[in-house]
Amino acid sequence: MLSFEDLMTSLQDCVIPEDRAPENVRQTIGLFLDKLSESSRSGVKRCKERSLEEAAQLLRQIPEAQLGGLAESHLLTLVRLLISMQLQTVNISTACRKVDQMLQHLAKVDHQLVFRETHYCLHSMVHTDQVFSFEDLQRACMFLEDSAVGRKVWRESYPALLAKVSELFAVVLQQESLRDGPLCYIAVKVCLQMFQLLSCEVAPLVWDKEHGGPAVQKILQALMDLILGQCCNRDTRLLAGTAVAMLINTASDSRAGGAAAWSLLQVSDLEPWLLTVGALQVQCTPTGKDGVARLAVSRGLLTCCRPHILLSSHVDATEMCLLLKGFFPLVYALCEEKLDCHYFAFEVLTLWLKKVKECLADIWKMRGVRFLPDNGSLQQRLIHIIWTNAESPVEGVSEFVRSAFCLLLDLYEMDCEHFCDTKKTLYFALLQRIIQLPWETKAKYHRLCAVLPYVGADMVLDQYAELPSHLLKCLSTNHLSPCGSELYKCLIQQQRRELCGGSQKLDSRAELDLADEWAKRWRPVLHKALTSDVTLLQNNSSTHLLPCTFQVFPSAVDHLLASLDPFAPGHLHAWACIMSSYRATTGGSPWALQGSSALETLQLALGSADDKVRLAALNLLCCSPKTKDTPTTEEMSTMKMFIPQNLNCESSPFRQHFQAGVKRFLVRIRDGCLAHVRGQKGKKEGETTQSERAKDLLEQGIEPFFICHVGFVEWLGQLPYSYLAPGHSYQRKKTALLLLSAVLETCTDTWSPDKKKGQPPANIGSLINCARQRGQWDFFCRTKQLVLISCLEDSTNEIRELSAGLLLRFFPPSFPDDIAAVLLMRTKQLLCSPRVQEAQMGALVMKVLLQKSRDQPEDCRLNTAIAISSGSNPKASCMVRFLVKELEEHYLTAKADMMLAARTKPIHGVVSALQRCLLEAESSVHDTLDHGLTIEVLGLLENISLLLLGVLYGDRDACATEKDAPPSFCDMGNAISSLITQTTGGGQGDGQECVLLSEEHSLVLTCCWVSLKEIGIFLGSLVEKIFTGFKPSKRLLEKEDLIRASKVFKNILLKCRHWGAVEGCCIGFTKFCASLLSSSDPELRDIPAQMLKQGLQVVQCPLSTSVTRRAAGLPMLILCVVSAEEASKTRPLLTHSMQTLLETAKTPLPENWDQTLDLPQVCAVHTLQALVRGSGLGVAVLQFAPAVAALSLTLLSSPCWAMRNAALQLYSSLCSRMLGQRPSSEDSGPTQHGMSPPAFFFHYPALQPFLLGELRGAAQDLQGRPNEAKLHLKPSLYPVLTLLAQLQPGVQDSTETLSDFLPPLLQLSASPIYSVRVMAARALVAMTPPSEYMSILVKLAAQLPSPQEHCCHNRLHGQLLQIKALLERALTDSAPSAALSEVLSRVDASLWLVTKAQRCPLVRAVYLGVADSLRRFCCETYLSKLSDTLMHELQTPQTGLQVGLSSFHQRAIHFLCADLKWGCQIWNSFSAVSPDLKLSLVTWVVDGRGSQQTSLKEVIQRVLQSNLREALLSHSVEYRRTYLAALIEVMTGGDSTLPQHLPQSLPLEEPVLPECLDLLLRDLEDQRGGPEFLSQGLCVASLLLTQWSDSSVKISTFLRWCSILECHRSPDAPEVLRMACAEALCVAGAPLMSHSLRKPSTLPAIMIRLINTGLYLLQDQSKQVRMKAACFTSMLHHARRGESRRSVYLMQVNQALPLLLDLLLEECFKTPGTLEMLLCHLPQSDLRCALRDASETGCSSLYEQDEANVFAEPSVMSAHVLPCLLHLAEKYSESSALVPSLSAWAEQSAAQVADSLAVCKELQPAETLTPAWLALLVDPCFHSTLCSLFTRAAFLLRLLKASDDLRRLCDPSSLHTSLQEVCSLLSQNGVHFPSALTAAVAGELPL
Repeated sequence: MLSFEDLMTSLQDCVIPEDRAPENVRQTIGLFLDKLSESSRSGVKRCKERSLEEAAQLLRQIPEAQLGGLAESHLLTLVRLLISMQLQTVNISTACRKVDQMLQHLAKVDHQLVFRETHYCLHSMVHTDQVFSFEDLQRACMFLEDSAVGRKVWRESYPALLAKVSELFAVVLQQESLRDGPLCYIAVKVCLQMFQLLSCEVAPLVWDKEHGGPAVQKILQALMDLILGQCCNRDTRLLAGTAVAMLINTASDSRAGGAAAWSLLQVSDLEPWLLTVGALQVQCTPTGKDGVARLAVSRGLLTCCRPHILLSSHVDATEMCLLLKGFFPLVYALCEEKLDCHYFAFEVLTLWLKKVKECLADIWKMRGVRFLPDNGSLQQRLIHIIWTNAESPVEGVSEFVRSAFCLLLDLYEMDCEHFCDTKKTLYFALLQRIIQLPWETKAKYHRLCAVLPYVGADMVLDQYAELPSHLLKCLSTNHLSPCGSELYKCLIQQQRRELCGGSQKLDSRAELDLADEWAKRWRPVLHKALTSDVTLLQNNSSTHLLPCTFQVFPSAVDHLLASLDPFAPGHLHAWACIMSSYRATTGGSPWALQGSSALETLQLALGSADDKVRLAALNLLCCSPKTKDTPTTEEMSTMKMFIPQNLNCESSPFRQHFQAGVKRFLVRIRDGCLAHVRGQKGKKEGETTQSERAKDLLEQGIEPFFICHVGFVEWLGQLPYSYLAPGHSYQRKKTALLLLSAVLETCTDTWSPDKKKGQPPANIGSLINCARQRGQWDFFCRTKQLVLISCLEDSTNEIRELSAGLLLRFFPPSFPDDIAAVLLMRTKQLLCSPRVQEAQMGALVMKVLLQKSRDQPEDCRLNTAIAISSGSNPKASCMVRFLVKELEEHYLTAKADMMLAARTKPIHGVVSALQRCLLEAESSVHDTLDHGLTIEVLGLLENISLLLLGVLYGDRDACATEKDAPPSFCDMGNAISSLITQTTGGGQGDGQECVLLSEEHSLVLTCCWVSLKEIGIFLGSLVEKIFTGFKPSKRLLEKEDLIRASKVFKNILLKCRHWGAVEGCCIGFTKFCASLLSSSDPELRDIPAQMLKQGLQVVQCPLSTSVTRRAAGLPMLILCVVSAEEASKTRPLLTHSMQTLLETAKTPLPENWDQTLDLPQVCAVHTLQALVRGSGLGVAVLQFAPAVAALSLTLLSSPCWAMRNAALQLYSSLCSRMLGQRPSSEDSGPTQHGMSPPAFFFHYPALQPFLLGELRGAAQDLQGRPNEAKLHLKPSLYPVLTLLAQLQPGVQDSTETLSDFLPPLLQLSASPIYSVRVMAARALVAMTPPSEYMSILVKLAAQLPSPQEHCCHNRLHGQLLQIKALLERALTDSAPSAALSEVLSRVDASLWLVTKAQRCPLVRAVYLGVADSLRRFCCETYLSKLSDTLMHELQTPQTGLQVGLSSFHQRAIHFLCADLKWGCQIWNSFSAVSPDLKLSLVTWVVDGRGSQQTSLKEVIQRVLQSNLREALLSHSVEYRRTYLAALIEVMTGGDSTLPQHLPQSLPLEEPVLPECLDLLLRDLEDQRGGPEFLSQGLCVASLLLTQWSDSSVKISTFLRWCSILECHRSPDAPEVLRMACAEALCVAGAPLMSHSLRKPSTLPAIMIRLINTGLYLLQDQSKQVRMKAACFTSMLHHARRGESRRSVYLMQVNQALPLLLDLLLEECFKTPGTLEMLLCHLPQSDLRCALRDASETGCSSLYEQDEANVFAEPSVMSAHVLPCLLHLAEKYSESSALVPSLSAWAEQSAAQVADSLAVCKELQPAETLTPAWLALLVDPCFHSTLCSLFTRAAFLLRLLKASDDLRRLCDPSSLHTSLQEVCSLLSQNGVHFPSALTAAVAGELPL
């Protein structure tokens, strides 16, 4: 058969020009063929399917009669073309079916033709002497499964197919590689499809002796051989089991089928047996005991066989039912055994239960008794197997167990109903058993869901009172939240069913009653969850609980909303979540729920300082159950306010959710408009002609409806360009690009093949045309293109990539010639920049140029003939050839003068450009390169790498040798210094050694390591790309070339120590190895294996003579090779590497080992660590975890420090890999989502005896004589305990195999090492099952000694630690049990342990911790006695130094202050206690414990204030700092926005307050004490200022305070001081200004200075500082509105800034200095200076200096300040106080503004882009200067219009005209301004 291309050409040549076919048919056929061709060319599955679907639609449009009119030869060619397409898409089932649909359509025209051609295709495949290939089998499968015509052909040719498959099995079973590979699997798949789809044809061959043939016999034999273990591939064996079962299912006689099934169940036998299937008999010989054979057989029979076969009786025992007596023992045994295939075992159990349920009626008839009688053997065994495996760590098992449990309950229900059993005792017994499980048990909630329908919701809730609180705990825990939310959903659904009594539709009144019933049980629960401080609980409750609540009880929304106060913490977020969930779930209008207050609350939420509140409110605006639900006018106006205020949010998740929300909003607009268009079109259908209908659509459809909606899209499409200019923050530009992407994805007709959802509708073109007829939606104009081009040179990689992506994806396919030429010139400059960032910009622009230029750029046309011969893509080939020549030039420059190359031709930019142009382009690398060019590139990379490594060596010849030891960092530094000295002809003077790298040194080093990194990445990616699109006819790389490439990688990894180069090279090397290892050529696969072998040899005999702690790049070489192996295979290279490394590491050290040399053993351990940590290996390395853990723990006892260090690192990495990274600190205890001990030892069973042995050995060492004081060091002990302590506690060990760990852990309480005792206590909690908590507590408490008993302090301390740890885990809120009462009595009797009779402070402290844990259960007498003892102890002076005394004091203070009486007593004695105790007391306050009781807090505040002077004069820096922190904590409660003005019984005396303030302010003015102390001092000073009564002295102090704020608000000041300034504004500035707002007598100058400080801090780089400054504004706003609400509404930063400016205008517009303050926030406006700076090209240093505040945005600030300036101008004639300052400014600025505007006119950007203009577009100073200029010009213009006196300076009309001309000119050439500036220029800005 001809190829697809030949058939397509033939058909196009003959069909399309044919005159007989009508014109429309020829056009349709032409489009049809184009779609087929497009599908054939596409390599993306979704694109291929889309093209085929469109082709099928086109073919169906051609009537059958017209198709029949085609010439027979043409129709034949068309059929062959489709069959060829079908063979092309053999791997894509959906595509094959689409082609088959087209063939069936043609079959309606000529069925015989289609059948004949398909038959010919299959005939040529089966009637040949060659054995079936993999491709043949794929085609056979496809024609069986996805082709209707193919199945008909196979029904005629099935004997030949059976014969060919039987021949294939004879060959496959002889070779292990074939048996275990894909060929065998697909052969079995063909058998299964034949037995299933050709069952009528196959059945006689099996069941009729007369028709039997050898082919089926051989196939059955082969399938059984595979099942019984001749194949190692489990999937193949399981599929073979299904195929045999399907063969048995072809039996028409149930007795014959049943006999065959019974015969097959002999698979459990260990001896050879005979299988009989109808007329067929095969000999079966088991070869293994892994259980897969039994699984395959049982799974297949249960899946395939019909019920009458499964219910058949045994031949020898008619009462034995196959399903019950045959299958169940087999299934039960599989589930009980410890097999690797537990997943499939429980899948079989579930299948068995389903079949039983299906056949239960027949089973009752057969047996006559209940299937599951209470306490029956079958019931008990099923419950046992389900209960013990519900928490199985094997993935997927728990889901099958859950299904099995539901089926069991269902079967029991059917059984009870059939036999009239109304008690149903099993359900209630199971309910009680479930309730007793710990709340952490995941299976608990699944089982409750299953039992719930049978016992009822009320029963569950009444019996399980703690269920609501446990549900909240689940929702606070990641892995439990799904099951917890599912249980809640089941509960409320069951409640509704019970309340409704089966009725589905109820009236509104009944719905309200139902909601009332829901609210009684659940409203408090949801309210608590939604308003919780725990983010996870908040999110999970709003995501999971609210939707199902409103689905079941829609009227519950009223109850939830009624309990909310928008001003209470957490309530605003809850409100938004409730409203949005209600809207999305029910479709009801949220605005109708609360009337006008709903919109007011929405505005509060949209302006909240909390990101998640604003996102929830945005979701409320954007969500809708129907995408065509068009937003209202109010919603769109709200979005227009919200979007600009949230462009610069720092949170990346916020930006992503923001984009998603806006996109949903746009989809609603788009789909709503499209629905309106369709509606308008439908109304006018048939009334008018085509042209009249279009006109009517435009006039009547668009005008009334589209103005608002299309205008919103137009506004949003323009908005991002105003904020993409240089000088804006990264956050704003990133958000703007994301919003622009949302607009283009939603409202253009660009189809994205990589997306499953979110594609534009097919009819969006009509909407786009309507919008463009109105002059809108011009998304791709030149000026917008220029803005995105300027973003290609942004300083951040993300902005560059996003901009390039938008240009390539959406904008026209080619740049205008002028833009392409300028970009090429600019790219050349960037590629030669030594700055890595600029070189990367050049590489990206080169890639964009390649894809967006019309033809080959002039400078790239080196040799057209060569370029064209290089590949079938001339443009790409030419570009690559140009880059190769450029790279060669860089190499030659570096070879001649390395210093010159590092400055002007640093190599890495061109390598990066080559990578992007070759590997990220749309065209295939085979179309761009030929063999010669590829070899040229490889040679260049090889030479460059050797040259650069030679530079680092200092000896280029030495680098070329086989020596694998890299130079040390010192050697590299010396080599570079020597190079610099040789180049410059001099060096540093003697004795002037500089610790910093010189500029020249940095240039050379950066050039070397970045270039090596880029070479590694590029070379590996290139090889990967070549192998991915491999064409046998065009080999770009031969074996010798690949060996050369491997040496490049080897040299970089083994001869360069720079981690950046090694890490980058690893990326490419892994791709290189993966490509070779996946090759079908064994010689190529051997290249990585040989490299691995060489690497392991280097490990075993290192040549380095200096200690290499991480073994340099050698471990990475080994890691890359083993990571490249296919994950689905056995990974032989990994196994070999691990075994070799383990053996090397275990080798004993030589007797005379030298610690200055790299030891092979140490190098092996470091390499093992690299393999364990390697993300590329994933969990594959965990199969070696037990051996690696044992090795690392053993090596901790090595005499070599380097070995011990390496072993500890290896062990740490291994634990992280086995357990996962801990999200919190080590002291936070075990995580709730960790691995439980049973699960851990299930995964790593070999570790259990080893770890247990280590613990027993350590415990045994402690069992000496009581008086023996001998320290037995066990280096592995602490790491073992650490591992056990990280396991998740609270999981019951059903097998009780871990109880052996408890005795040694209890014995380790006597360890003489403190940290061992602490960790043993944690490990004990993790390893103890919950059922044993109390028994061990009782045992430990009974061992507490009496005062007269002799005891070991270490043991006593350890036992108390264990008691405390167990108590923290075991105690609940319920009443104490008998066991706990016994523990209480023993602790009470051991009170002496806290007295001085116990001399060890550590023992006393931990005893006190135990007492604190039991506090709520202890009697008052005991607590009083204990507190009195502690009080006496604290007040008694201490003599001498005691270890642990400070810890005991801290614990005692914590215990005493928990009681108000004792807390007041200890604080009232503050001045009399020792300095150490004072420090302990204030430390306790700083820890946040002093603000828990209001009464005690008042005492603490009074004490701290009265002792403040003494503290400030203290010589202890730590005490002063902690004291101030404590005072801040107690006065503000941790929130400086809400200072606590508590009643002061003893306020500070008047002389003391000024003195304390003076001390603090002097420290701040002189900057004494460090940033942290100064920040606390500023906050305390601010707090004290608020307590000072008004006086003249206070005003002067306030002025000093303002000066301090102005000093420390600077971006150069430490962040902690800037934060303190913001807090000071909240603490003192807000009260002062609030007072002045009520009494305007306060100095306005202070108010201006405070507002100015607030404005600076609102632009601070730190988000926390900005938010605190926004709190200051919120407090002022709160005071201005005179609201009596207790809490202040905290607004967003972007709302706070304009509000603060409004306050300035309202209160201080007449005050001198206001104008100057506003103008100081504008950037410079000297355009000539900005242009001069922009013209100075070239970088003066390798690294660019960042701004002190990268978040500040001068252009945005200009837009904020402009309205204020215009407001002042309007007041010119109204206020004489403003005239002098405004006039003076106008006279000073008029000339400069006019001159700058004239300069703008002189710029006059040409119609074509120039390099100079592009340089200005990417210059941030130019854009900010323009914004400042426009702001000043608009201000001047308004002043000139407001004052006749000032018009002498400039003519207002000419200034306005000039301003508009300049603005228009700049806007047309890629300079966009904020809307406030453009509106002011147009004179539209409202005031």
